[in-house]
Amino acid sequence: MRLPRDLSGDELVRALGRVGYVVTRQSGSHQRLTTITGGEHHLTVPRHRALRAGTVAGILADVAEHLGIERNELLARLFG
Repeated sequence: MRLPRDLSGDELVRALGRVGYVVTRQSGSHQRLTTITGGEHHLTVPRHRALRAGTVAGILADVAEHLGIERNELLARLFG
């Protein structure tokens, strides 16, 4: 499955909520998300209108590694 294009930071935050991430704080234009699924894990998502593909890929790779699943499986859970 391909990465979605023109994905905003808020849309990515909503999608990550489907796998257990919640916003724990915001500093300026960045949101900090945390999950306790599979151990505590934090990540930062910029609240930009359109995220760059590399930024989305990096965030999703980090999430997939933490959850112990393949990137394609994560994409299917979030956007499928």
